[in-house]
Amino acid sequence: MAKWAGVREDDGLMRFHTALFDLDGTLLDHFAAIHRCHAYTLRRLGLPEPTLEQVRAAVGAGLDIALARLAGPERVAEALPIYSAHWDATMLDDVAAMPGARELLAALRAAGVTCAVLTNKRGPSSREVCAHLGFSPYLAAIIGARDTPWLKPDPQLVRHTLTQLGGPAATTCLVGDSPYDWETAHNAGLAFLGVTTGTHTAAQLRAAGAQEIYSSLAEVQAALLAG
Repeated sequence: MAKWAGVREDDGLMRFHTALFDLDGTLLDHFAAIHRCHAYTLRRLGLPEPTLEQVRAAVGAGLDIALARLAGPERVAEALPIYSAHWDATMLDDVAAMPGARELLAALRAAGVTCAVLTNKRGPSSREVCAHLGFSPYLAAIIGARDTPWLKPDPQLVRHTLTQLGGPAATTCLVGDSPYDWETAHNAGLAFLGVTTGTHTAAQLRAAGAQEIYSSLAEVQAALLAG
C-alpha cells in the first residue's frame, strides 16, 4: 500500500487528515446478500433459516462469530466452507452503495483527505466489492479480515493501518455504524463519527459512547468538510 499525501496546502482548515470507514452499513448495503448466504448455509445444515433482523444482529465482529451466533459454535467449522463458496458465487448480487457514499469519498479525496476502509469483512471480498461500486479510486487502502492478524476493535489493527497510510491517530477519524466501530476508534484514540445507516440506532450508538452521530453520509460529508 502506497502512502498518499493526505493534506492540502490549506490543511489547517481540515478537521481530519485521514478518514477510516467501516464498510457494511456505512459505505454500502450488503445485508440482502449476507442474509441470503446465512440462510443458505443454515438450510444446508438442516437448521431454521434466520430472519434478516437476526442476521443484522449477528454480524459485525467477523464471519466466524456471526456463524457461531446463528448456527452454534459447534457448527462453525462445517458452516464456513458452505457459506464461503456461496458468498464467492453471489456476493455482488444485491450490493448497493449507500446514498452519498461515492460523493463523500470523492469530496474528501479532492480536499486532500486520505481515505481508507477498515472492515471485519474479509479483505478480498471487500476489495472486490469496492471496485464493483467504484469506491477504489478514492481509497488509499482497503483492509479487511485475514489481511492482518487483527480484527476490529483491536487497536493494533488501527496502528497497522495508520503506519501504512502515514497518518497519526490525532488527525484521524473513523466513520462507522456500530458499537464495534466506536470501540475501535476509542481503543486507538481516534475521533468517531457514527451513522445510523446500518445496524444500530442513534440511541444504541450513544449508549455505546458515541457523541457525534449522523443520519446520512451527506451529513457526515458536511461535518468533515466544515473545517
